Amino acid sequence: MRQFEARDVRVVAISVDSPEATENLRKKEGYTFLFLCDTKAEVIRRWDLLHPHAGIEGGDIARPAEFLIDPVGTIRWVNLTEDFRKRVHAPAVLKVMDDLHVGAPASP
Repeated sequence: MRQFEARDVRVVAISVDSPEATENLRKKEGYTFLFLCDTKAEVIRRWDLLHPHAGIEGGDIARPAEFLIDPVGTIRWVNLTEDFRKRVHAPAVLKVMDDLHVGAPASP
């Protein structure tokens, strides 16, 4: 998170999970970034990221996706995956940011 903050990048997660489940995950994993709950999947559907019945016990889940959106709202990069267990890791996103010249480069 420090490397993203140093680049003036705000990390936000959106989940179909309940606020309680989201808060439990956030605490368990030690996440400090903003988590939004979209329990009706309105935003997730709008961005075509819903995996209907793909979760545990057939629940709807959000398709894992990462977006780099610049300050004027232009989507500069998108990473989508079909497997909810696979996520892009921070170093890969930071490299994409460097390649696209998005955000101020981190200090050495």
